[in-house]
Amino acid sequence: MTLPLDSVPSVTTIAQQWRDLTPYVKETPITTFDQRDGALLGSLGATLWLKLELMQYAGSFKTRACMAIVKALCSQSAQRDRVSGVVTASGGNHALALAYAANQFALKASVVMPKQASPLRIARCQALGADVILAETISEVFPMAQEIAQTLQYEFVHPFEGQATSLATATIGYEFLKAVPPLDAMVVPVGGGGLISGVAAYVKQALPSCQVIGVEPATANVLQQSIKVGRPIRMDDPRSCADSLCSPMSCPYSFSLIDRYVDDLVTVEESEIKSAIRVLQEEVKLAVEPAAACGVAALLGPLRGRALGSNIGIVVCGSNIDALKYHALLMDEEQAVG
Repeated sequence: MTLPLDSVPSVTTIAQQWRDLTPYVKETPITTFDQRDGALLGSLGATLWLKLELMQYAGSFKTRACMAIVKALCSQSAQRDRVSGVVTASGGNHALALAYAANQFALKASVVMPKQASPLRIARCQALGADVILAETISEVFPMAQEIAQTLQYEFVHPFEGQATSLATATIGYEFLKAVPPLDAMVVPVGGGGLISGVAAYVKQALPSCQVIGVEPATANVLQQSIKVGRPIRMDDPRSCADSLCSPMSCPYSFSLIDRYVDDLVTVEESEIKSAIRVLQEEVKLAVEPAAACGVAALLGPLRGRALGSNIGIVVCGSNIDALKYHALLMDEEQAVG
């Protein structure tokens, strides 16, 4: 699948989007890590640069696209009837980001999540004033959200698909590259593809020599399967401890950017994700949700041999996990090692 060139966000457009978003989102910090730090990460023989999107408003990178989209909706409706509200389908992080954005613009919001979603994410959405509707499975959240959009005349905000979403996530790549020495590779967690499609679009245009590598849970690898068959597909009931990466589908726009700009997609096992959570806690002093550990899991696993002597960027995408679930994941990993 291919996109016309005028549908691909240019480096100039991405830079302008970053300036437009500056009043609404954080320029998240970057921390570096090399052979002098920690046993496991130091053993990679690489210099790592961690982009801490887990410190973004609402706890994840998702806030960039939600703020951009809600801001645009309110601006477009300024000369006519105000938009009634917004609705989305989400495993949790996008729901929380949309609830945050709607709260900032005094809009009504409804969010549909699977019933197994993090209680922390549900509670935070409710605290921001959003109506939370729980579906039986992740596969049911989209039709339920679209029904709400029709019934209430709300705007449906897709969790990962569309030019506006990829343009907003591209600002992460822009921030990253302007702050660090030239990178040899950038490693990005992958769910539906909204994050990596934007990051890759900027990085491969601004620094073509930098490899962009996506990481999916082995049990929720809808994009890897889509690339293999050359088109977006659906996946029945994906499951992983990295629940925010369990997209039931890939979609045309983000898929096309990924197909054009992403150099490789790898998968990590559940045990590797849990081990990486512990490594980030013990060696980097970061408490992350499982999705945010996938980049480190890949470097310690399938990408280990490719890291030596390299400058590698990692997008640490979110931190929306409650203390009990975090503890349980660490204990699972400890028992597996023990």
